[in-house]
Amino acid sequence: MSNLEIAQSIVAGGIKTNYHDVGQGYPTFLIHGSGPGVTAYANWRLTMPVLSEKFRVIAPDMVGFGFTERPAGVQYSMDMWVSHALSLMDALKIDKANLVGNSFGGGLALALAIRRPDRVNRLALMGPAGTKFELTHGLDEVWGYKGTLEHMRELIHLFAFNKNLVNDELAKLRYEASIRPGFQEAFSAMFPAPRQRWVDALASAEEDIKKLPHETMIIHGRDDAIIPLSASYKLLELIPKSQLHVFGQCGHWTQIEHAARFNQLLLNFFSEAS
Repeated sequence: MSNLEIAQSIVAGGIKTNYHDVGQGYPTFLIHGSGPGVTAYANWRLTMPVLSEKFRVIAPDMVGFGFTERPAGVQYSMDMWVSHALSLMDALKIDKANLVGNSFGGGLALALAIRRPDRVNRLALMGPAGTKFELTHGLDEVWGYKGTLEHMRELIHLFAFNKNLVNDELAKLRYEASIRPGFQEAFSAMFPAPRQRWVDALASAEEDIKKLPHETMIIHGRDDAIIPLSASYKLLELIPKSQLHVFGQCGHWTQIEHAARFNQLLLNFFSEAS
């Protein structure tokens, strides 16, 4: 799988960045979550082929994750991640794009849209961070990943409602991804305990969220054990031009557990006249 995860490379904000760039049409950025061993490809492998039939789809490994460079002594923060995302847009000469953010990436997409509303066309947030909520047991486990195969087995059970998606092969694949050189070291440095502070650090101010001018679609699995469904209801309350889609029998992996429906929602939403 690793050769599929490594795609194109560009220097963005001084950071050598691994990113996928497929299809033609209006630029649409996909920002992954923060699970151990995550890459853009692992997160969006079922989304990119469908969206890229109508849009130019760009899916980067954000700094600290995947096959993007991890600069020595880097301080991971929302400021740094927003800056990296904007630098990538600049490097690719993209003035404005649709944004899709998953989990941690939802919080990042939200923060970027607040800080630079002129760079964002439409916003889609899936199982998103970005508001203050009580740290869930699931998120505490994910961010506290111990770097073992056994713990990875436990984690993927937390991610998916459909246990047919969860097997030893997937656990082994994700475990091996998580222990590549530098991966676990960066990950364990990112969200050390106590972890409620990192939920809060990923959150944008409610008064700023209320001012968002963008059409926004929020998608959440009813049975999500990582980010509570209440977080998306809060965003629905706050964002003026928002809609919320909730899938029953769905955990934190909407884009995998309900891939066809998820992709169709994005296609419809981004194809509407702005």
